[in-house]
Amino acid sequence: MKSVEQHVADVLALIADPQPTELDLLQAHGSVLAETVASPVSLPGFDNSAMDGYAVCAADLESATADAPVRLPVVGDIPAGDPSPTAVRPGLCARIMTGAPMPSGADAVVPVEWTDGGVATVSVDRPVRVGNAVRPAGGDVVEGAVVLRPGARIGAGEMGVLAAVGRRSVTVYPRPRVVVLSTGEELVEPGRPLGPGQIWESNSFMIAAAARDAGCDVHRHGFVGDDPQTVLDTLEGLLVRADVVITTGGVSMGAHDVVKEVLTREGTVEFTQVAMQPGKPQGSGTIGPDRTPIITLPGNPVSAFVSFQIFVLPALRRLRGLDPRPLPGTRALLTAPVTSPRGRRSYLRGVLEESPHGREAAPTVSPALRQDSHQLSALAGANALIIVPEETAELAAGASVDVVRLPEPA
Repeated sequence: MKSVEQHVADVLALIADPQPTELDLLQAHGSVLAETVASPVSLPGFDNSAMDGYAVCAADLESATADAPVRLPVVGDIPAGDPSPTAVRPGLCARIMTGAPMPSGADAVVPVEWTDGGVATVSVDRPVRVGNAVRPAGGDVVEGAVVLRPGARIGAGEMGVLAAVGRRSVTVYPRPRVVVLSTGEELVEPGRPLGPGQIWESNSFMIAAAARDAGCDVHRHGFVGDDPQTVLDTLEGLLVRADVVITTGGVSMGAHDVVKEVLTREGTVEFTQVAMQPGKPQGSGTIGPDRTPIITLPGNPVSAFVSFQIFVLPALRRLRGLDPRPLPGTRALLTAPVTSPRGRRSYLRGVLEESPHGREAAPTVSPALRQDSHQLSALAGANALIIVPEETAELAAGASVDVVRLPEPA
């Protein structure tokens, strides 16, 4: 059997480096930045008020107290966006709104809450320090400063920064287009009645959601039956919308493993057995004239889920322009014993918990009670996979094990 590491490498070898493209700002959401972004201007571009109040000379208010407030004439109003130059001389002030440019001569803003809210004159009941409630020019970003670097994932915060520095478009690695489908005559679309020997199809929903969580644009085709020509025609028809195709089911050694039959006949996909549990039967290769990568996963739901995390996720990261590193790992103490078939690496579902005794104590991991590859119910509560090495058949409670953290839902 092939090692896990070798199959990861074989899948990654199918994935070409993505090509950057320029997209409008909102279209770039969720993509990975492919350029260095510097600000053409300072932010803010001018001194402005951080709140509604009065622009003053701080020295005028040094003696102000609640019992003896200082009264200042108000010489004007300055709204946000006011382009006209304004000046304030000592002994005077101007009413100012949040975001409005500071008038020349003023060096502080008195919040309206410190005053009587006067319009012609205003009473201020306390002193104010120089610079109070003033956003200085360049206080956020100076002109020419780098605000985002290649590899940044463009979320809401990054989108705000790009717009703030005046970018209407940006060069990114686009979100990969992923097509997901399952095979099997026994499958029924959820919500429809079941017949004898049928089950509701879950794999394509699960894998589509996992690919979407990984930052991809996903088309779930659903499922097709076990007719080889139908499967082939369906696959070929989906290639126009795919950067990668993921299938589940039909890759084992059975007489009706249609995906294996079809793609072996095409001569483009290698099917193999990987020394792991769950997920031993695997396949990968290319399909169609453009040699679109296709990754074929087992049909058992937990096998498909684990296989996605170990083999597909690194490939999708590379397609996004990211480092195709595996899931992050840690060490933890088992809360219960586990067993594993010798010669195969087991990935057991578990719940990882940080130690309640402080950061220096080891975290613990509790294995799920149901670990068979068809038992999907324990998957929703799992946040980690416990790794049992190939040479190990059992581990006692309290043993230290490697654990990989499952991705958080998007």
